Parts: sequence; structure tokens; C-alpha cells
Amino acid sequence: MQTESYPTIDGEMVTIRPIRITDTAMEADFIRRLSPQTKHYRFLGGVRELSPAQVSQLCDVDGRHSMAFVATVCRDGREMEIGVSRYAPNSRSDVREIAVTVADEWQHKGLGTKLMDQLIQSARCNGVRQLYSIELSDNAAMRALANDLNMSAHRDPDDPHQIIYSLQL
Repeated sequence: MQTESYPTIDGEMVTIRPIRITDTAMEADFIRRLSPQTKHYRFLGGVRELSPAQVSQLCDVDGRHSMAFVATVCRDGREMEIGVSRYAPNSRSDVREIAVTVADEWQHKGLGTKLMDQLIQSARCNGVRQLYSIELSDNAAMRALANDLNMSAHRDPDDPHQIIYSLQL
């Protein structure tokens, strides 16, 4: 997969690249820095911190059935994660569940769209025909991103507080 770098409006360079198994410490730090609300939307409930095994699982992708891209910046001479997009297998071979999370200070700057563009490109290259995401209905940021990506939306028949967004590829 391709690594992409671009300057932000304030001139800071953002890199989007595939996640690596060696990114576990960076991923754990990213999750730890998220606000309680962002964690609530990402994990559909109250999660303060993930176990090392859970973080390791998030970083262990095969590039075909599961994939993740991280957005990073260089701070104090080290790479710092500011966003992530991922897909995971579903019971159907051509469908993947997706998630995208952007650090609070980077939200509403187009980073979620850039991360999703990489993820969509990867999915298409790997024969995926549909991406979907289950989100809390009051998640306005995800609703806006789904609209930008032309995803369809319908209420989750099993939970009226959730929306299922889907994108045909």
C-alpha cells in the first residue's frame, strides 16, 4: 500500500500509511489521548483504555481481509498518530466493517476523508464490494463524513440508537 504525505493549512506535514504490528505503543498512546466523547463514539460505549492484547490486535492486519491506515505527524522527533481508518472481515467475503477515528484536535480538518479515501482504495483493490459502519445516531461528525462519502444511512433494526452507514464500491 502507498504512503501519502501532504501539508496542512498551517504547514505541518501529515503522513498516511498502512499500520504496522510495531505501532502498538503509538496506537495505545493515540487511544489514551482521545477525549471521553471520541472514545465513546469509536467504541460505542465507555472505554477508557484497551488492553495490550486488544491494541496488538488492532495493529495486526493482513492487508487484504483486514486493513488499517494511520495518519501521523512528527512531534519532538517522534511519529505521533493523529487518526486511523480500518476495515475488518465480515461473514461475507466481499463486505467489510469500517471504523475511522481522528484525534480531537485534528477533527473537522478533512483528515477523516483522507483516511477513508485510502481505505476505500485498498478495499477496491482487494475485491471488497461493500463497506459499512455501525454508529451512534448522535455522532454528527460521522454523519457528515458519511454524507461527504455518499454513504447510505438507515436505522439499525436491532438498536434504534444506532445508524448503519454503507457504501457500495
